[in-house]
Amino acid sequence: MERSVERTMYASRWLLAPIYLGLSLALLALTVKFFQEVYHFMPQLLEIEESDMILQLLTLIDLTLVGSLTVIVMFSGYENFVSQMDIAPNTEKLGWLGTHDYGSLKIKLASSIVAISSIHLLKVFMNIQHTDNSKLLWYVVIHLTLVISALLMGYLDKITKH
Repeated sequence: MERSVERTMYASRWLLAPIYLGLSLALLALTVKFFQEVYHFMPQLLEIEESDMILQLLTLIDLTLVGSLTVIVMFSGYENFVSQMDIAPNTEKLGWLGTHDYGSLKIKLASSIVAISSIHLLKVFMNIQHTDNSKLLWYVVIHLTLVISALLMGYLDKITKH
């Protein structure tokens, strides 16, 4: 009985595979959104103000970071929780593939969220004349909370490895 329960529990990890595959669809949607932003941005390139151009570029960078984060979670999560990827020897392999354990995945995730939050906060600061002071305060508080959380997670990961 115990062996049967353990086999079932171990096999249930494959329930995560469709979720990681779903992240591929989310990555596709993000790619479409990225090029939609580029499509709207390019015709205005010669006419827009420098600050508006920087805001648009920050939006593209933000989308890129979210896409990169999605790839990291997709591959690392699959390799850590479902199965190792069987990539042919002559196929290009990502250098970091198979090197992220659950702890390093959490740290990468937290630092990526802080980077995304930083870009969003920078966009708010660059457009500060259109932002209510109470909202600005909340943006800063939320960003600082994310930064402190990431630092604490990194510190806890460091002390638990020793």
